[in-house]
This record gives sequence, structure tokens and C-alpha cells, in this order.
Amino acid sequence: MSIEARLSERGITLPEPAAPVASYVPVVVAGGLAHVSGQLPFVGGQLVTGRLGEDVSLEDGTAAARACGLMVLAQVRAALGSLDRVERVVKLGVFVNSAGTFTDQPKVANGASDLMADLFGDAGKHARAAVGVPALPLGAAVEVDAILAVTPD
Repeated sequence: MSIEARLSERGITLPEPAAPVASYVPVVVAGGLAHVSGQLPFVGGQLVTGRLGEDVSLEDGTAAARACGLMVLAQVRAALGSLDRVERVVKLGVFVNSAGTFTDQPKVANGASDLMADLFGDAGKHARAAVGVPALPLGAAVEVDAILAVTPD
């Protein structure tokens, strides 16, 4: 089953790809890899802001990471024309806006990781970093970047 069909089957509509907030491009394809710039979590058109361990729950943080994963896919689709060109999710980098005592970054990151495994099956299982940081752009709760193996044009 194609990735586009899996999205439809699961009732998932990808968001409109967000415009860059600074001097970079959302996706660079080189050497068979799509490098996706860090994507922020938009739910219902609103940026999810705050800090895990202070004013954002683990559940909301996990949902924010999933929203970042959806934006990663939206950016990839816009760059490639179709998600069916994705051969494998190679790596995710998940940055969690965290209080100093918050240590569940891996659980938050599962929001994006589980999405990729659900949509891409074994090809969605990836290497990953889940890192706590004191602040993210625009006050976002989570940011996710990605590297995906893709087929040539």
C-alpha cells in the first residue's frame, strides 16, 4: 500500500507546509537523502508552545511531536511531489523544550517515531536523538528534524 493511501486510510490530512522562519530551506535532497529542517508543531493551525515539565503535559508534548512529524511529511511531499518516493526514514532529531528536571524526552519523541513506524512499517523504524533544550524557536514545545532515504526523480 502506498504511503499516500495509508494516510487516507488512517484519516490523516497533512498540514500546509510551513514557511521557513529564517534563512534556510525546508528540505534539501542530496545523495539520495532528503534532509528536512526542524519543523514545529502546529495543531489546528496554532503553534504548540510551552515547556515540558512546567506547563505542557507529557500527553500534549507527545501530540506536539506527532504534529511535528506530520509537518516533516508535509515538507517532504511538497519537495518530492509524493511521499511514495520515501524509501526509509533514516533518522529523527527531536528537541523538547524542557524544564531542568524533565527526563521523559524519549516518551515525547515517540509521538513522531510512532507516526513514522505506523505509516512506513519497518522502513519507518529509524535512528533517533531525543534532546531536552531550554528554549526553541517561537517558544515551541517540540521541534523535529529528519533524514529520509528517497528514490531519484
